[in-house]
Amino acid sequence: MYNLLLDITNATIDWSRAQFALTAIYHWLFVPLTLGLAVVMGIAETCFYRTKKVFWKDVARFWQKLFGINFAMGIATGIILEFEFGTNWSNYSWMVGDVFGAPLAIEGILAFFMEATFVAVMFFGWEKVSQGFHLAATWLTGLGATLSAWWILVANAWMQYPVGQEFNPDTMRFEMTSFLDVALSPFAVDKFFHTVTSSWIVGAIFTVGVSSWYLLKHREQKLAKASIKISGIVGLVASVLAAITGDNSAYMVSSVQPMKLAAMEALYNGGESQPLTIIAAVNPFEQPDYVNEQHAPLRIAVPNGLSFLATRSLNGYVPGVNNLINGYTHPDGLTVPSFAEKIASGKKAIVALQKYREATAGLKNGAALPAEAKAQLPILKDNIKNFGYGYIKDVNDLVPHIPLTFYAFRAMVGLGMLFILFFLVVLFFVYKKDILQYRWLHWAGLCILPFGWIASEAGWIVAEMGRQPWTIQDMLPVGVAVSNIPSGSIALTFFIFLFLFTSLLIVEISILTKQIKKGPEYTEVTH
Repeated sequence: MYNLLLDITNATIDWSRAQFALTAIYHWLFVPLTLGLAVVMGIAETCFYRTKKVFWKDVARFWQKLFGINFAMGIATGIILEFEFGTNWSNYSWMVGDVFGAPLAIEGILAFFMEATFVAVMFFGWEKVSQGFHLAATWLTGLGATLSAWWILVANAWMQYPVGQEFNPDTMRFEMTSFLDVALSPFAVDKFFHTVTSSWIVGAIFTVGVSSWYLLKHREQKLAKASIKISGIVGLVASVLAAITGDNSAYMVSSVQPMKLAAMEALYNGGESQPLTIIAAVNPFEQPDYVNEQHAPLRIAVPNGLSFLATRSLNGYVPGVNNLINGYTHPDGLTVPSFAEKIASGKKAIVALQKYREATAGLKNGAALPAEAKAQLPILKDNIKNFGYGYIKDVNDLVPHIPLTFYAFRAMVGLGMLFILFFLVVLFFVYKKDILQYRWLHWAGLCILPFGWIASEAGWIVAEMGRQPWTIQDMLPVGVAVSNIPSGSIALTFFIFLFLFTSLLIVEISILTKQIKKGPEYTEVTH
C-alpha cells in the first residue's frame, strides 16, 4: 500500500475521476427533482385531505406521475455510482470501507426499502386505502428519499471532514470509533440541509416552469395557478434557507478546508480584513500564477466581506493559497506548518507504518509486539494526521483548479440570489395580480427552468473540485485511492456510460414532455 502510488499511471487516475464525475453529474440531474417534487405533491395532497376538493387530488396525482418517472431514473444511475467505489476506487474502499460503508449500508437497508414500500401505496393505493393513510404514504415516500440523501451526504461530508475514526496499522484501515460523530458531524448536518433545500428549489422551479408552459398554451390554467402558488412558497422558503445554510457551510469550510475557500475566492495572498470578491478576471482556461500575483485582476469586491464570511469578524485573518503552501503564523499566535513540512511528516508516517508491518509480519494474534514495532507506534501516532501528504510529490498538486472552483461558486451564489428575486416576483403576481395576463412572466418561468440544475451542479463542482487532490481530506489522495487497473478499460466504460446516461436522460425528457403535453387526468371537470 505504501508504494502503491508509484504503480498507478496518471491516465488511470484521470479516467477514474472522469468516469465518477460523469456518473455523479448525471445522477444529480434526477435526485434534486425527486426531492423537490416530493414536497410539491405532498402539499397538494394535503390540500386535498383538508378540503376534500377532488381538484387537489388531480393536482397531486399529476405531479406524482412526473415524480415517478424521475424517481426510476435516479435509482438506475445511483446504483452504478455505488458500484464504482468497488471497481474504480478499490483501494479507497479497502482503507476507509469500515467508516464509509456504514452510512451507505443504512441508506440501502432503511431508506431505500422505505421508499420502495410507500411509493407503491402512493401510486396504486388511491382507491384501496384511506385518504389519511395515502397521505402518510405520499409524505413517507418523500421522507424516504430525503433519508436516502441524508446517509449519502453523511458519507460525503465525512470525506470532506473525517471524524469519528482512527487508523489501525494492523489492518491497514481507517476504522470507526464513534458512529454518532460520523452521522451527526456539523459538516454533515449543514451539508444535508443545504443540499435538500437547494433540491426543493429545483422542484419548485420545475413546477413553475411546467405551469408557465400551460399558461402560455392557455391550458390547465386552474392547475397551473394552484401549482405556482405552492411552488412559489416552497421555492422562496428553500432559497432563503439555502442561502443561510450556504453561508454556514462557507464558515465551516474556512476552518477545515481553507484551501478550498482560497480557490473559491482566487485568494492568493491572504491576511486580515479580506474583501469578498464579487467577480474578477480569472482566466478560465489555465491555473493562475498565484505565486507571483497579489490578487486576481480587475477584481470587484466587498470590503472585509470574506473575513466576516470566514471568521465572523470584519478584521479576521483568512489565509490565501501561498500562505497555505508556505505556512503562516496566525495573528493569535498559532503557527500553521507549510505543505512541505506536512509532506515530510506524512513520509515519516508511511516509513513508520512500513517498518511496523515488517516487524509484525507473521506475528500470531496475542503475541507481544517486537521492540521495533513498539518503537514505530509513537512516530506513526504523531504523524498520522498528515499521512495522506506523504504521497504528494509536488506542493502545487495540493492546489485545486482555481478557475473552475472560482466560477462555479459564483454561478451557484449568483443564481441563488436570482431565485430569491424570481420567487418573490412570482408570488406577488400570483397572489396580488391576475397572473394569466402577464405572458412575460410565463416566459420567465419557462426560461429559468434549466438554471435550477445549473446552480445545483455548480455547488457540487465547488464541493468536489475544491478539495482536490483528496478523496478523504488530508488522509487519502486520489492517486492512492484509485484501483490499479488499465486506463483503457476505464476509458471504454466511460464512453459506454456516457452513451447510456445520455440515452436515459433523453428517454426521461421524452417521457416527461409527453406526460406534460398529455396533461392531468381530471376526476371531474375543473378547468
